[in-house]
Amino acid sequence: MPEKTLENKKLVMIVAFRNFRDEEYFVPKEILEKSGAEIKTASNQIGQAIGADGGQVNVDLLVSEINPAEFDAIIFVGGPGCLSSLDNQDSYDVAQKTISHNKVLASICISPVILAKAGVLEEKKATVWSSPMDKSPIETLEEKGATYQAKPVVVDEKIITGNGPAAAREFGEKIVEVLTEK
Repeated sequence: MPEKTLENKKLVMIVAFRNFRDEEYFVPKEILEKSGAEIKTASNQIGQAIGADGGQVNVDLLVSEINPAEFDAIIFVGGPGCLSSLDNQDSYDVAQKTISHNKVLASICISPVILAKAGVLEEKKATVWSSPMDKSPIETLEEKGATYQAKPVVVDEKIITGNGPAAAREFGEKIVEVLTEK
């Protein structure tokens, strides 16, 4: 992978203040930073966000303060705290504005449910976390007009979705790919 391909690119990674999925934040972040991107972290509270596995990250801004026009990509991270913290109007507004500004919108694990509820996955191909016991995330995507694909990572134009922690590396690499396409 060429170094510094994302120089001068600004990205926001959105995490739940409590119980974000560590690998889905730290693995893509490392890939993106190695590519030269500047990354801010947003959440539903200011302070020290804590991952489900104990990883810690300083929150730079609230979700409600994000102006997608100022960033090249907005990335929603999943985890057990994702929907309780981030499934709300602030997140929907960010997702909708990201699309209206023609920016890259990425989402992993359970967080594609937020994009679906924001209405930005209509007529788009996407993936989302699910389990044999819980297919409701897939149902939400389909109810909101998305075409679910059972793949680790799905790219549809400038929307990138990943299905969970095992896809974190490929997810990060796809974000780099989409941001460097002419």
